[in-house]
Amino acid sequence: MKFKAEIDVMPLDALLDPQGKAVSNSMKNIGLPEIDGVRIGRHIRLFVEADNQAAAEVKVETACKKMLANQIMESFSFSVTEA
Repeated sequence: MKFKAEIDVMPLDALLDPQGKAVSNSMKNIGLPEIDGVRIGRHIRLFVEADNQAAAEVKVETACKKMLANQIMESFSFSVTEA
């Protein structure tokens, strides 16, 4: 079976996010001073072949832990649906 995974990778809350800080500081320049606390991350979509959804989730989690996210500096979350 083929499954689609949607993965979000974000910097850990305890770490600085210079890109997010720059965007947050620029909000007042475009007339949106009420927006702050911007954090910038990555969204990854991939497809995986697996026997069932549970097996697909294990494969996606392994990919996140081994390659897609640096767990020292980032957290990740994902959802897996049938493609």
